[in-house]
Amino acid sequence: MPAHVTLKQLRYFDALARAQHFGRAADACAVTQPALSMQIHELEQQLGLVLVERTRAGVLLSDKGREVAARAARILGDVREMIEFAQHSADVLSGSLRLGVIPSIAPYMLPPLLPLLREGYPNLELHVRETQTMPLTEELIEGKLDVLLLALPIIHAEIETQPLFDDRFLLALPLARRLSARVRATRDLIEHERLLLLEEGHCLRDQALTYCNLQQVSAVNTFGVSSLSTIVEMVAAGYGVTLLPEMCLNVELRAREIGLTRFVDPEPHRTVGLAWRATSPRAADFRELGRLIKLAWSKGCIPPGRSKASRHKWVSVPSS
Repeated sequence: MPAHVTLKQLRYFDALARAQHFGRAADACAVTQPALSMQIHELEQQLGLVLVERTRAGVLLSDKGREVAARAARILGDVREMIEFAQHSADVLSGSLRLGVIPSIAPYMLPPLLPLLREGYPNLELHVRETQTMPLTEELIEGKLDVLLLALPIIHAEIETQPLFDDRFLLALPLARRLSARVRATRDLIEHERLLLLEEGHCLRDQALTYCNLQQVSAVNTFGVSSLSTIVEMVAAGYGVTLLPEMCLNVELRAREIGLTRFVDPEPHRTVGLAWRATSPRAADFRELGRLIKLAWSKGCIPPGRSKASRHKWVSVPSS
């Protein structure tokens, strides 16, 4: 007699494989623990396999269980995308959209972007998840997120990307040490400086270290900092220098007195773009989202100093 496996069984087993605990898996599925346990037992009977080892400490997946869990996750992902296709085949940017954004973009890009989405697509139900690149990428592949706004490149066989614009880096120094408006920064200028960067895990930190060449930086200090606002405050107080993305200037330089200058050509930068699963049926949604992001960037994120000297007297930004 052929095995009869249900989506409910796969969903419950997927939750158990992730939680490694019957109680937490039952909570995630909004069912009782006995109900979840019964479905897992029936799945094992249908497949003729032992999928889990039940211990006092929790749950251990067997070798076969790990393989079935991986296959179940892919099947459930395909089902979600089929449902999304049915729900969103008619209207662009309608229904639910789960957007992941990295912390060095979210506070600066969302304020000009959200009004555009609300005005142009009132039927869109937007959910935002802000965290670092690695967990966002994992959640995208697992189907927990639909699209990511982050710094590229993201190299993964299951992910498609769309570059949107380049976000240039500038050197920020204490005000007393600002450079002449005719001088541009170089790597050598920060060779013996204390370089203040975000804590490990932030791609902005890795991009800055790549440009500066870690071997030439005598002191790199993070202090466990996870926000650019804190970094800017420390620079203003004279604790060191940092590299700031152009995107953040309109927000982070308000009422803060620091010196700011561009780098020599070719200027360091990060490429901001979107990433989504290559199998997603919502490519039209993501292309339209990308158009709106570029519009928001041009309207709300480009500082006055991009094309001419900044209006703030305490900021030194040479002309492009």
